[in-house]
Amino acid sequence: MAEAERAAARLSDIEAAVVALGDEDLLDLADIFANAPGTPLAGMAATEMRRRKLSL
Repeated sequence: MAEAERAAARLSDIEAAVVALGDEDLLDLADIFANAPGTPLAGMAATEMRRRKLSL
């Protein structure tokens, strides 16, 4: 159980880091993962970009 809690906390930290990015850095992250749309980081970046009404 402790391992699952650590994994969940780490994922939460990663999500918070993506949300905390400035617009330009978020766009850079999305651009890096543009050719890997099925990856978790690409999904997080896309979700945050939609929330902010940004596009590449």
